[in-house]
Amino acid sequence: MYIIAIAWLYVALMAAISDTTVVGGVLTFVFLGLLPMCLFLWLFGTPARRRKLREKDDSIDARTDQSTSDRNQ
Repeated sequence: MYIIAIAWLYVALMAAISDTTVVGGVLTFVFLGLLPMCLFLWLFGTPARRRKLREKDDSIDARTDQSTSDRNQ
């Protein structure tokens, strides 16, 4: 996934460099490079974020169950 992001940012940077003005180059890089990549990484990172949150909740539940069983003994 990151190789796609790096390649796209490279292409967007080359397009921005070839622009005739500095402002146009910056806007080209931001609107054709950074914003689409942020959206891409956010969308494709959703499963990993959900998995991490689920693992965190499971570990909290396991600790709670363990402390409850320790108090009952």
